[in-house]
Amino acid sequence: MAREYCGMDEATYDHLMSSLTPSEAVDGVTSYRNTVAIACPACETPFDDLVVCAEEYSSLELSMLLDICVTGFGDEIFLFTHKH
Repeated sequence: MAREYCGMDEATYDHLMSSLTPSEAVDGVTSYRNTVAIACPACETPFDDLVVCAEEYSSLELSMLLDICVTGFGDEIFLFTHKH
């Protein structure tokens, strides 16, 4: 049974997916670059990258200190990264 997440609406999702630049996809984790300075739906400031986790369990290795905002859409978790 799929979990239901509260999170962004379909219009916000469509805007993000049509505006961001795909970067990498590995093992159910896809990353996108925010090259057009779209605002984060959680904190309303521009974010650097979006990481979408489609699998139930995912592991991320961070190479730098980041602020992360989180939301969901359908069965996916969205991580919005903000570099210091």
